[in-house]
Amino acid sequence: MLLWVLALLILCALLWNYKGQLKIADITDKYIFITGCDTGFGNLAARTFDKKGFHVIAACLTESGSMMLKAETSERLQTVLLDVTDPENVKRTTQWVKNQVGEKGLWGLINNAGVPGVLAPTDWLTVEDYREPIEVNLFGLINVTLNMLPLVKKAQGRVINVSSVGGRLAFSGGGYAPSKYAVEGFNDSLRRDMKAFGVHVACIEPGLFKTDLSDPVKITEKKLTIWKHLSPDVKQQYGEGYIEKSLDKLKGTTSFVNMDLSLVVECMDHALTSLFPKTHYTVGKDAKTFWIPLSHMPAVLQDFLLLKQKAELANPKAV
Repeated sequence: MLLWVLALLILCALLWNYKGQLKIADITDKYIFITGCDTGFGNLAARTFDKKGFHVIAACLTESGSMMLKAETSERLQTVLLDVTDPENVKRTTQWVKNQVGEKGLWGLINNAGVPGVLAPTDWLTVEDYREPIEVNLFGLINVTLNMLPLVKKAQGRVINVSSVGGRLAFSGGGYAPSKYAVEGFNDSLRRDMKAFGVHVACIEPGLFKTDLSDPVKITEKKLTIWKHLSPDVKQQYGEGYIEKSLDKLKGTTSFVNMDLSLVVECMDHALTSLFPKTHYTVGKDAKTFWIPLSHMPAVLQDFLLLKQKAELANPKAV
């Protein structure tokens, strides 16, 4: 009896794997729009999907990013300058994309643009420190999606939202985690609303990857800028060497950082081209073995493990 059960499980696993490998028939007539293509995941995705034969429309924030991307890709790839936080810019870009795709519609929308904002203890921050990551990562993503959605519905295509493990577990103060938690909620409601239209919505949750967003130098510079403006009471509570001690703690987590950005692009590829795409993609060894499993654990265990990675305060009772 156990052998029959084991054989059935193996057969189910083989069928599930085979199902995941089935691809759409033709990609050379399909258009995809990707935000945040200056660097990182978006840049690699634009170059990868251009090589595969997609008609890629890559949105860059800067002229220099656009020019560099054009120099590395085929004439088929088109770039457009886009600030996702500018509603008029988003509207103009949508109309331009509509003219490009015509009656085919937009097969793929990849919402990749994002910023980390300030990653610092909550009591160091003001509401303005929260505004930038929420404007870019959440409202920018929503606005681009709402504008492009009629084009995706026409093609019965795919929407891919790049979230983060920070949308499943808040590992730092600041606006990044709240913005990504909200992206997860928006993604889930959009997925259910679009099902009747034949539009598939997927969420990608990368772990810690070596990109401009995770640059420790830039993160530290932002912390130092805020530190200079903190009240004497808060500085006394944390201690003058707090930022340096935090950096020392971070050095112990460098083995968690994933170097291969193509892992994320492979998930984008599967979400775009599979006949049976997943709803969620967890990417990176740290995400799969630590962050996502920990997100399902009791809060007391989450707090214990995450607080071990924080520097000790000098005098938290000082007021």
